[in-house]
Amino acid sequence: MAAAGPSVFLLMVNGQVESAQFPEYDELYCKYCFVYGQDWAPTAGLEEGISQITSKSQDVRRALVWNFPIDVTFKSTNPYGWPQIVLSVYGPDVFGNDVVRGYGAVHVPFSPGRHKRTIPMFVPESTSKLQKFTSWFMGRRPEYTDPKVVAQGEGREVTRVRSQGFVTLLFNVVTKDMRKLGYDTGPPDTQRASGPSPPQGLPQ
Repeated sequence: MAAAGPSVFLLMVNGQVESAQFPEYDELYCKYCFVYGQDWAPTAGLEEGISQITSKSQDVRRALVWNFPIDVTFKSTNPYGWPQIVLSVYGPDVFGNDVVRGYGAVHVPFSPGRHKRTIPMFVPESTSKLQKFTSWFMGRRPEYTDPKVVAQGEGREVTRVRSQGFVTLLFNVVTKDMRKLGYDTGPPDTQRASGPSPPQGLPQ
């Protein structure tokens, strides 16, 4: 009797929130979380995290370097709702209050291997000069109550935003059993990510 084929595929992601460019700001930290469809479920690792506070480097790049690790595994029956990572960057204002300095989101790369992504960040804007002054004076800048809205389209068209900064991510992506379920992601299935630090101990 033939063995039953797989009913789910696995998506294994590790890497890091590497660095950021925010020329106007310093002493920033980053939060991340994953947003995914109803057919997806995490099976290992962390869905969210918060980095250390970092200062700008002393070289000409003036980069904010976190090198904050990402490590999570998902299972699913279909690619609809492919995971996105949502980033929120925070730092102090002139009064010492933590305020948001940028939101951004990007899909986890679809093909196995090592990937680098630079995400443009943005912040919500007050709708009037009075509101802008009041929020600055009170230390209550406009921000989303749930950062996951960044990965969704509903209601975003009525939000006024301003571009501000970039965050660089490194992904090592491994898939398992996608080809057996009829999905072609490019190279043969279960591709180990290339580079100096590939995932270890993953199922073949």
